[in-house]
Amino acid sequence: MNPDAIFAEIVLCESRSHLATQAAALAFARLLKLAEERDSGQIPRIARFLAAAYNGEAFKFDLFELRAVDVAISDDMLICLDALRWARADLHTLVPDGDRRLRAVIDRWGLQWPASS
Repeated sequence: MNPDAIFAEIVLCESRSHLATQAAALAFARLLKLAEERDSGQIPRIARFLAAAYNGEAFKFDLFELRAVDVAISDDMLICLDALRWARADLHTLVPDGDRRLRAVIDRWGLQWPASS
């Protein structure tokens, strides 16, 4: 690969990364709002997804859960996953007061932090 092609690839990846992060900020905010305000059968799945995006070692998420939520919700989850792969920012930092709000969702939905070893 010649230097110009390498540079073009870097520019393309940088652009994709920025766009994915911008889209995820909106998608994560929508999901977080649902987990904060709603109470339906889909919301615990959203809460588990948000917790896993926050701390994947502490909170596991079965990707088959994407099949058990509305299309718009799973689309937002996929948008968030795209941003996670680019790793520009922790998703909870993209929304106002995200850390506190996400910890409150974890508590609200009874998700358990692993015991310290």
